[in-house]
Amino acid sequence: MDVFVYVVVLNLAIQYVPSVISETFTLSLLTAVLLKVALEAVIFIKGVILGRFHAATTRSGRWTSAVLLWVAAAGSKMVVLELVDLVFGDAVSLGNFVSVTVLVVALLLSRVQCAAFCMTSTKATDPQAQSVAELRAGSSHPVPLPPPARAAVTRRLSRPWSRSGERDPPAR
Repeated sequence: MDVFVYVVVLNLAIQYVPSVISETFTLSLLTAVLLKVALEAVIFIKGVILGRFHAATTRSGRWTSAVLLWVAAAGSKMVVLELVDLVFGDAVSLGNFVSVTVLVVALLLSRVQCAAFCMTSTKATDPQAQSVAELRAGSSHPVPLPPPARAAVTRRLSRPWSRSGERDPPAR
């Protein structure tokens, strides 16, 4: 689903930003797939760096992680530019650093909005998702769940710490 959203955002950029160019729709579709793969890799790398940042116990460890995060954030745009140039040559151009940054931000925001929309539409059509939402909200008239699902929801609601697999509540 992300690829189709990326195609729409990329083609809007092609239409309205003069420095973003793709010769054909097929190339814009392939560029969207390439952007999807590249952005997934960048998000993974940033997650690892953020994990190191939060795990750092010293000030120098935090500074090092912060600098690495900044390098990954800025460097990823350059990697995207070079990757598109390497794969597609002159047939596709994403413009300069600023246009790629705006494009990547637009892609990530559209991805978040698409995920939120999909979650909303799932809750509207899936009876079990509705009943979980109603149980969490404390509704007195939830849609009945089958016994195994009801037990699982009740366990999750009564012991939120059990999501990580722990049997006892965390020590404070």
